[in-house]
Amino acid sequence: MPLLKKTGYYNNAKTSSITMTRQDLEQAARVLRAGGIVAYPAESCFGLGCDPRNPRSLRNLARLKGRPWKMGMLLITDRRERLTRYVDWPNTPHQQQIHNSWPGPVSWALPARQGVSHWLTGNHSNIVVRVTAHPHARALCQQMASALISTSANRHGRPAARSAAMVEREFGDQIDYILTGRIGAMTRPSEIRDAISGDIIRSA
Repeated sequence: MPLLKKTGYYNNAKTSSITMTRQDLEQAARVLRAGGIVAYPAESCFGLGCDPRNPRSLRNLARLKGRPWKMGMLLITDRRERLTRYVDWPNTPHQQQIHNSWPGPVSWALPARQGVSHWLTGNHSNIVVRVTAHPHARALCQQMASALISTSANRHGRPAARSAAMVEREFGDQIDYILTGRIGAMTRPSEIRDAISGDIIRSA
């Protein structure tokens, strides 16, 4: 199946949100299922996503960003249950804190299940996950019936794109589809916490 290319209209993050249609969502999901890379609005910037079950897509996304594999990748989802295939839920005193923080901008590093791709974990035993509150990202996960890779839309070490137009300028036709829309109100990346210790790994 050929990958579907993005439409020619992009929404600046400072303008009102474009209404996402069912057709837009279905098209983005088809691209992901075909192994493509999709850009989409998230809490603080545009994200780049692919199907976490597809090793080729994971490799292509890491190469596109210039991101070292050892760093691993973050997963987002619309519901906690979709994370079961990737994480071993620990017996931790922070369970309620995790529950209360989702859906929302806080990500948690949880023990990865045995056999989870090294593209997801990097050289760590944990995998970072979040139940997102952004409506576009949630809808895309729901359409896929799957968790989704979420990494900022930028080359490694460069500022993250905060609009679809910025994604286009940075990546051109290297992105297979751009789901337009408005990013959330956050100005910094999501906070990451360790699910066992509760320590902050990255502050917001």
